[in-house]
Amino acid sequence: MFTHVMLGSNDLEKSKSFYDATFAALGGGPGRIDEGGRLIYTHEGGRLMITTPIDGKPATYANGGTIGIAAISADHVLAWHTAGVAHGGASVESPPTLRPNGIFVAYLRDPDGNKLTARTRVAE
Repeated sequence: MFTHVMLGSNDLEKSKSFYDATFAALGGGPGRIDEGGRLIYTHEGGRLMITTPIDGKPATYANGGTIGIAAISADHVLAWHTAGVAHGGASVESPPTLRPNGIFVAYLRDPDGNKLTARTRVAE
C-alpha cells in the first residue's frame, strides 16, 4: 500500500547522523541526498525520505503519529535504540521491552521529535 514515508527536518545533518546510525544497526546503509536535497534511505523494499519543508515553515512532528520499523531480532532492536540515543534521539514510552504478545519493541524520538519504533517478533 505505501511507497514511502516522508518526514520533515529542521536540520538534515543531525537527521543524517541519527538515521545513518539507526539504520546501520538494522543492517541498512547510509542515506543519500537526492537532486532535490532530500535525504533518502532504502532497505528491503521500503523507503524513508527526510526533507526540509518545501513551504519554508519549520518542520513539526505528528502528535499521535508513529513510524514502525521492522527488525530481524531483539538484538537489532536494542542496537537501533542504542544508536539512536547516541546520535541525538531520545528514548520514549518505556525502555526496550518484550510485550505479552511476543513483540520486542523500542521507541525513540528523532532529533526533530518524530516518534519511531523498531520491533520484532520473538520466537516462542
